[in-house]
Amino acid sequence: MTDTDTHKEAPRSVPAPLVSTIQTIARSRLLTVPAGAHLVDVAALLSSAQISVVVVCSEAGAVLGIITETMLVKQLGLGQADFFTTRADAVMSREIRSCGLQDQLSDVVAIMHKLGLIHILLVDADNKPLGVVNVRDGLRALLLAGNQEEELLRNYVMGIGYQ
Repeated sequence: MTDTDTHKEAPRSVPAPLVSTIQTIARSRLLTVPAGAHLVDVAALLSSAQISVVVVCSEAGAVLGIITETMLVKQLGLGQADFFTTRADAVMSREIRSCGLQDQLSDVVAIMHKLGLIHILLVDADNKPLGVVNVRDGLRALLLAGNQEEELLRNYVMGIGYQ
């Protein structure tokens, strides 16, 4: 028996998946409108989609803000906006959380959990939208990758904070 026979190979760690692994699904969830779009157009777009966020973009295609279904309902319910004349840029949220293709998916999911987010924007280096990461898609990809983030997933499902 040689030295190499008695030496056990160290287990290989599975690299944590990057956001790029779910780029296709994230791209399919992307809905955009120009800043001058009216809220009625935003509502129509959301009503025909399986996502609850629309990205408001500049003429150059850069992200300016987001509008969620909740924001629209609030505008309608409180009578704060005329859906036929109010522009998207008048009610959009400019507070945007985003990630990039090379970010670790487990880190993005952890941030989403910590902040109570369902969606996070996927943007390129020029702040142009590439997609919308949904927390379920992120969790599903982590489970399928079989990576070592079991505690992260368990904490997310159980609603336990991260430490």
